[in-house]
Amino acid sequence: MEFSSRQRNIRVTPRKLRLLIDLVRGKDVQVAIDQMQFNAKSKSNLVLKMIRSAVNNASQNRGVNVDKLFVKKILVDKGPTMKRFMPRARGGASTILKRTSHLTVILDERQ
Repeated sequence: MEFSSRQRNIRVTPRKLRLLIDLVRGKDVQVAIDQMQFNAKSKSNLVLKMIRSAVNNASQNRGVNVDKLFVKKILVDKGPTMKRFMPRARGGASTILKRTSHLTVILDERQ
């Protein structure tokens, strides 16, 4: 049985989040939580919150051993991009792309 957690429109680029989620994919939940707690990157707390949220979703079901959970699937999708403009020389303007992400965490129980 799978348990999931999803957060949408996170104001961080997908490329930065993918560096973090590659560290925890396929690992036990406790190992993944430890990895994110002691990671130096500032956005690791977002991934940590999502893993804890999925664990809490799993613990609401009866008969689920939380100690046997592992990160079955974790993925980052591209969200909507906000477009902003910055004035430049001689009356021109350049585009600034502020990217967003969708983060999905799926946990499963080891057999």
